[in-house]
Amino acid sequence: MLHPSRLREVHTVGVDGGAVPSDSGSSAVSASRALGHTQELGPPASRARRVSPRSTPGTAFSSGLLTAATSLKSKSMIMNETPNWLPPPGSFYSHITTKFEDRNAFTAPHAAEVQAALLAKLGVSRDPVLWANEKGLIGESEPDELHDPASPDRNGTPLWQDIFSWRGACNLGFGFLVLGALISLFMAYPVIFAVRNSRHTPSNPVELGLNASGQVPTITGNWGLIDEDTPQSAHTITSPHDGATQLQLIFSDEFNEDGRTFYPGDDPYWEAVDLHYWATNNLEWYDPMAITTSGGSLQITLSATPTHNLDYQGGMMQTWNKFCFTGGYIETSVILPARSSIYGLWPAIWAMGNLGRGGYGATLDGMWPYTYDTCDLGTLPNQTHNGQPAQAVTGGSAGKKGAAHQPLSYLPGQRLSACSCGASAESSHPGPKKSDGTWTARNVPEIDVFEAQTNDKTLIGAVSQSAQFAPFDMFYQYNNASDVVINYNPALTVQNVFAGSTYQEATSLVTTTNQECYELGTKCYSTYGFEYQGGSDGWITWVSDDVPSWTLLSGAIGPNAASQISHRVISEEPMYLITNLGLSHNFGVIDFAGLDLLFPVHMSVDYIRVYQDPKNINIGCDPAAFPTADYINNNLEAYTNPNLTTWAQYGGVKPANSLDVECGLNPSDLDVVQNALATLVQSTRAANPDYLVNPDADPNFERKINDRLSELVKIACLALIREADIKACDLRL
Repeated sequence: MLHPSRLREVHTVGVDGGAVPSDSGSSAVSASRALGHTQELGPPASRARRVSPRSTPGTAFSSGLLTAATSLKSKSMIMNETPNWLPPPGSFYSHITTKFEDRNAFTAPHAAEVQAALLAKLGVSRDPVLWANEKGLIGESEPDELHDPASPDRNGTPLWQDIFSWRGACNLGFGFLVLGALISLFMAYPVIFAVRNSRHTPSNPVELGLNASGQVPTITGNWGLIDEDTPQSAHTITSPHDGATQLQLIFSDEFNEDGRTFYPGDDPYWEAVDLHYWATNNLEWYDPMAITTSGGSLQITLSATPTHNLDYQGGMMQTWNKFCFTGGYIETSVILPARSSIYGLWPAIWAMGNLGRGGYGATLDGMWPYTYDTCDLGTLPNQTHNGQPAQAVTGGSAGKKGAAHQPLSYLPGQRLSACSCGASAESSHPGPKKSDGTWTARNVPEIDVFEAQTNDKTLIGAVSQSAQFAPFDMFYQYNNASDVVINYNPALTVQNVFAGSTYQEATSLVTTTNQECYELGTKCYSTYGFEYQGGSDGWITWVSDDVPSWTLLSGAIGPNAASQISHRVISEEPMYLITNLGLSHNFGVIDFAGLDLLFPVHMSVDYIRVYQDPKNINIGCDPAAFPTADYINNNLEAYTNPNLTTWAQYGGVKPANSLDVECGLNPSDLDVVQNALATLVQSTRAANPDYLVNPDADPNFERKINDRLSELVKIACLALIREADIKACDLRL
């Protein structure tokens, strides 16, 4: 169909394609030309534009129409007539004659005759709207060379074959090349970079980053438990305890990749805390910003940076609930901060039981530093029961310098003790149970690789290597006889004057360090560590400057008659790692004048490695013998909110203690039992009306009722405390 835009323009094209000048009205033409005789009106040949021989019928029709219209214009202007067939001004087809200067000149009397002759010649009706239909212009027209796939191009090749030409192939190939480059840049390159720069290469199931609690690292990369940068020569080591057993590497971090950060989610094993360690009255705020890796080592910075209403900023990071181990040897290589003569800093690397999260007070309340699995008064608050032992009132005096009448313990009592019983234990104790039906006590022990310190009198640097225990020996005097406390070099290692306080008992010896292995010394690295075996017959051996410094055997923490407690145990809990740098008056006198000239100071850790006996590999934070995952998940708020300072503030359940006169039954449990027994007595009496009328009818009636009630009491207690102390329950009811 002829598009209106073509109708707007065709008035400028002559019959042979030439442009018709708009000022040709003065040219004289004959009526025979107007009627389509062979002589045609047009411009000189020099100005004509040839129309393609492949022009469509619509094009020929339009050209003929306009030739006739132009001829009529010339004649009409001579005759001064206006043909009445012309469209009115403003109509669609009036565009055909928009170049006529004066439509009022068409007034010749033969207009109707000319009109009829013209329409007859053209074979169209009087209505111009019907012209296109009558000439077959509506519908599909014959395709031209641009729309006919069979038409050849200038080289004689059909157009449909052009898509398979060399030019087309080159265009398509270049497009694929660009697409491949974009994919490589934004998809392949990041993957290749991550793989080539990952720290670890997993080589066995242990190294896949899974631990026994089922945790999987959430970041991409091959993050195995063993750092690929750990030298092959360090994959085994001789036990420092016996000097013979070959231990196998199970975890390592060489900290060789610079710029690492330890904000939550940054690392699959380490996480820096963001809190104030109020429990030890630290003067700094622990901020993840203070920890990074640089120069092939972990860098923890302590600075005089005011933050969170404190004057200093330090760093602490942990593997809590991510990497844990039970038994084995931990070794680390360290440059201590500042210089050996500066006192008051508190750099440390240590391990703690996974049921307590460092810095989250509610999780430690009633758990740290217990290492106990006996049901006696050592599990009770303040280590006393009914005022005994009386000596406990002043039994802590030796633990505080110059203290008089200091109580032995302020601990709230062991939360998850071997005395746990009742419905509360069934619902909240993480287990497991022993073969006799009693509960295995759960603890949060602490063993320190080192806590570095400097004597403020001698200005000689040293490290305290210790383990914390509860309940306490009277006056915190554990057995330090030479057969259970082995000092390998008394010239360097001495008994720590601090033995404990109302919140902990410390078995600690202090070893002089290499005075050059400090930040402002020659910056040499010194090696520290400890190896341990848990249980009631366990032991711990510490290493300082790459040699054993001292060993603690389980006999050092055996029963204590004065405190009326049994033996403590070396940790059997899954332990996680902690490293930190801070300062506190609790740890000793602080040299503020010297430190102010040095801030910021740094502790550098070259590596941390953990080894175990190949026959006793035990990795994971949720081992079957000492599970933690369910307990943590059931009390998640306590483990994620550092502002909760006690278990009671959190609102957690503390299982009842069978040494308590309530026998392990919660008050609500007792109410239910007593109400049930009262109802039973009433119903029994009501069922024996003869007794009500004549109490003497059966003199044994009361005894029978009492015997029956005693039976029911035992049944009720047994159901509620699950084979705990039935006798105590019986006395209570």
